[in-house]
Amino acid sequence: MKRRRFLKTAGLLLTGGLATGAGAVTVARNRNSYYGGPISDHFDGLNFFNPEGKPPKGFVELLKWQLGNGKKKWPAQYPSPFSDKPPATTQGADLRVSFVGHATVLLQIAGKNILTDPVWSERCSPVTWAGPKRVNAPGIDFDDLPKIDTVLLSHNHYDHLDLITLSKLRQRDNSLIITPLGNDRILKDHDSLFQIAVGDWHDRIDLTPDFQITLEPMHHWSARGMGDRRNALWAAFVLQTPAGQIYHVGDTGFHDGINYQAVRKKYGSFRLAILPFGAFEPRDFMRYQHQNPDEAVRGHKLCGAQHTLGHHWGTFPLTNESIEDQLEALDLARQDHGISEHIFRALQPGQVWNVPVHPSTEA
Repeated sequence: MKRRRFLKTAGLLLTGGLATGAGAVTVARNRNSYYGGPISDHFDGLNFFNPEGKPPKGFVELLKWQLGNGKKKWPAQYPSPFSDKPPATTQGADLRVSFVGHATVLLQIAGKNILTDPVWSERCSPVTWAGPKRVNAPGIDFDDLPKIDTVLLSHNHYDHLDLITLSKLRQRDNSLIITPLGNDRILKDHDSLFQIAVGDWHDRIDLTPDFQITLEPMHHWSARGMGDRRNALWAAFVLQTPAGQIYHVGDTGFHDGINYQAVRKKYGSFRLAILPFGAFEPRDFMRYQHQNPDEAVRGHKLCGAQHTLGHHWGTFPLTNESIEDQLEALDLARQDHGISEHIFRALQPGQVWNVPVHPSTEA
């Protein structure tokens, strides 16, 4: 009985993406829990999928990984020496970036305050008593946040969609949440007062006449539990602003660089890209859903980013590699591709980057 309860709990946690970003119990079903819409090149009428891509691994592979001995130990605490108290806003050409932790970033640009995948909770989990626990505090105390205009919510895994944090933002700021198809149902079931703009890949939301946000493909998947695998869509975002363009990717497999090349062709270069580089081992399990540091640096080059913030590292112990492995692999990737650490940066929580207007000559 205890073993059965353990496997059920582990399955629920892991299928929600919080410990793996991949792998889920496959449950037979004939309806979508969150979305009903027309068939497209990435929706088959029941599930979303990555065109010409790879699906996540199944439960057998998940158990083999979880019952193996490959995980390196993370410290119980990995505190950052930084803590940020942001200004109310920025103006003109300023682009102020503050790293909160994992995939949560505060962008202050063109008079707007934008949060990506905000998580202030202690665990990224469907329960408060189990699941990956953060090893450092958020780099900005919640009460020190400026008024948040917009939240970019990339997908529904627990290390990206934190309903508790989102409700706190709604109660305080009534922030607009921009998210791909199906995630609006999850949000509304939790809090009917959320202000949401939901879209498919390539849909554009106009915040103002000169500030647009467009949803773009990323190679990933979604689940909150054991019966909703790929019921909701996942997406990256392109921000077109008076102070330059930003490309934000919450989670992605490299996918032969296809999506990076597509956004470069469609939009040209970016003042800033925000790209994940952590939670990448074991490679045979993770490669189609989480890119590694070498692929992240290659993505930086392919999308034409002038500068890149690396994220999805150092806060939640999700996969096999250690924090030091993440940083050492990024150092090696930058060296191999001739990219300066001033161009592709990995900030610690609370650390701030005032991103230059023009490309640095140090790349």
